[in-house]
Amino acid sequence: MSPTRSSSKSTTRIPARVVFVGAGPGDPGLLTVKAGELLAAADAVVIDQVAREAVVARWCAEGVDVVDAGHGDHGERLTQASRAKLVVRAAKAHPSGLVVRLMDGDPAVFNGLAEEAQACVKAGIAVEVVPGVSSVTAVPSYAGIPLTSAASTGLHVLAAGGKLGDLAAVVDPAVTVVVLGQPDKAAATLEALVAAGRDASTPVAVTERGTSTEQRTTVTTLAEAGTVMSDGRFPVLAVVGSTVTMRETLSWFETKPLFGWQVLVPRTKEQSGSMTARLEHHGATASVVPTISVEPPRTPQQLERAVKGMVTGRYEWVGFTSVNAVRAIREKFDEFGLDARSFAGLKVAAVGGVTAQALRDWGINPDLVPEGEQSAKGLLEEWPPYDQDLDPINRIFLPRADIATETLVAGLQENGWEVDDVTAYRTVRATPPPAPVRDAIKSGAFDAVLFTSSSTVRNLVGIAGKPHPTTVVACIGPATAKTAEEHGLRVDVLAPEPTAEVLVDALADHGRSLALVAQEAGEDVLRPSQRRPGARRRAT
Repeated sequence: MSPTRSSSKSTTRIPARVVFVGAGPGDPGLLTVKAGELLAAADAVVIDQVAREAVVARWCAEGVDVVDAGHGDHGERLTQASRAKLVVRAAKAHPSGLVVRLMDGDPAVFNGLAEEAQACVKAGIAVEVVPGVSSVTAVPSYAGIPLTSAASTGLHVLAAGGKLGDLAAVVDPAVTVVVLGQPDKAAATLEALVAAGRDASTPVAVTERGTSTEQRTTVTTLAEAGTVMSDGRFPVLAVVGSTVTMRETLSWFETKPLFGWQVLVPRTKEQSGSMTARLEHHGATASVVPTISVEPPRTPQQLERAVKGMVTGRYEWVGFTSVNAVRAIREKFDEFGLDARSFAGLKVAAVGGVTAQALRDWGINPDLVPEGEQSAKGLLEEWPPYDQDLDPINRIFLPRADIATETLVAGLQENGWEVDDVTAYRTVRATPPPAPVRDAIKSGAFDAVLFTSSSTVRNLVGIAGKPHPTTVVACIGPATAKTAEEHGLRVDVLAPEPTAEVLVDALADHGRSLALVAQEAGEDVLRPSQRRPGARRRAT
């Protein structure tokens, strides 16, 4: 082979492989396992008309190229031909890579799969398709509406804005009709059903933002459905037929105890994962506002000596008083090429359930976790005193924050232990959140706030101000509740156990009780944010 031919071959640019992936109807939990794997490996992601930034942030690698195929530079909706060109362009911009074309719902249903895939094939680009959960079935399910029943045995799906043709099949009362698309075009389709002869009194359920925590379903009749549909927010879907009446007893999603609640979580993004997932389980949306920034110690030498002492047998115990302490030691272990096996022979204590779980995630099962109060005081009460006959070593390593109290250290020393109290990390108050978030906190736009420590109370008030009196305040334990009260806050919820998941569940129980009280009084069930002055009018 000549040098010229070799050089030519080495510079050949092979376009990226394009995989058309169904993103599901909105609930991130409905994304398929295959879709998650492809998003994690993608060099570029081309998103659809529905905003999928949260999906990209959750699944994709940092620095992935995100291309918006839903709207142009001026906010206008792109044509299908324009979207196809964007996909081809993205594939050519990432030679030999992977481009995920993330499509709303299932790619095979009304999303232009055929045109975009054919454009790729014509350009010599390899394509694959990964089906997704379709809005046609998912949204009615989340609205509590079966698509068929003993009385309605047929199903017909209409794409809004398409050619309707012969509508004889859809005027039959035994046929359930699903209409989806842009609100204005969908409204025209519903009006065409009446003109074709479908009974104007047929029940219709119009659902917007289906399967998301912003879902809203309105039940009306076919005569009025066009107006309701045109006022809806994209994406919107309508179910026409007798099965709509089953929603009265089968609605399960919009009746969740925290459905539609906006909950403030003053924690870092890394610490809030379990709480966010639990809030979504109960129907709420979490807004994470970091109140502290965790940074390494200014002089790491003392911490490095202590970590080496763990390996060389200097300590009998290692005590962790926070998740951040676990993370700091784990990072040092990684830096030194160590792993959890280096804890062999050491006894490990954790201040509470959250810290204990962080250790278990690392493969370490703590020997001591307080059964009573999960705090430094509670840990001290259950920590055994030094016994020279039972304990071969009398020294404890406590990796802690730079602002930690001395209660634990003093108590351990009184019980005969020598303590290496080492700064493992520094906590710095985070920068204030953006002005709209601060205004939302102080004006009562949040329905609840979850406090997981006294520091989160102090720092949130310090950087953003006090939550509005209508905001439900939930605290993880008595110490945190006391701090909240000292700052003038009314504590509505106290977790029976000091864990993040139990705290969220306690808030959900409070939401149920509020709804029950309203129902018994014959009142509308309103979120706390809707009870502030003027909010009821805006919500309506």
